[in-house]
Amino acid sequence: MKQKIALLTLVSLLVCGTPVLLSAQTQHKQKEKTEKVDDSAALKNQQKDTAKVAQADLQATPPPQESKSFHQVLKEKFIEGGPGFMAAILLCLILGLALAIERVIYLNLSTTNTKKLLIDLEEVLNKEGIDEAKNICKNTRGPVASIFYEGLNRYNENLEMVEKSIVSYGSLFTSNMEKNLSWISLFIALAPMLGFLGTVIGMVQAFDDIARAGDISPQIVAVGIKIALLTTVFGLITAIILQLFYNYIISKIDDIVNSMEDATINFMDLLVKYSLKTVPVKN
Repeated sequence: MKQKIALLTLVSLLVCGTPVLLSAQTQHKQKEKTEKVDDSAALKNQQKDTAKVAQADLQATPPPQESKSFHQVLKEKFIEGGPGFMAAILLCLILGLALAIERVIYLNLSTTNTKKLLIDLEEVLNKEGIDEAKNICKNTRGPVASIFYEGLNRYNENLEMVEKSIVSYGSLFTSNMEKNLSWISLFIALAPMLGFLGTVIGMVQAFDDIARAGDISPQIVAVGIKIALLTTVFGLITAIILQLFYNYIISKIDDIVNSMEDATINFMDLLVKYSLKTVPVKN
């Protein structure tokens, strides 16, 4: 009898406990699914927030500025300096460069290989005479050959006249080589003067702007001084460029003149030797 009662009790527990256990398992699974859904939703929201923040940062970050070339910067600064004095300084630069480049080309064309010319003249004088020596000087470019040609034209008179003609034409060619140098030196001095004058006038205008505004604003002062100083900068740049060309031209002229003087001395020695050979010997 006791065994039957115990068996019935066990059966009743199994029958009643199974639905409860199944229900508990079902609720646990649903809770896990809900937690997974919540986690995925939270992850998506976090990704959206991150994307929004990144997009906002990109919008807030200013776009990178394009690097300007030297020509563009120079053009902008030239316009900021004002058309009046900047145009005058630019005119000084253009005219000065034109004259300087013309002198450089002229002096380079005036350069002569005096050693080779003297060797050729010596050979020709010993073999063919004065007329062929004139042809060599006529076909050789440069002031040295021209001076020698004028000296040979006076050979029939006497050596003293040859020397005087060489000195006279040497002075003439030297003055021709120094042509327009005074204008270049004028532009060298004038460009910075115009720059300083533009700076002074710009400073006066800046103080006038301050007086009209009734307040010493850093922006007004900075803009006025900046515009005023730009004329000085461009004036000094112009003077520096032209000064370099001027010094080169002066040194080139000195080299040509020194070479001319040395060649003239040797040329006179050749004529003295030639005259001694051609003078008839008296019995």
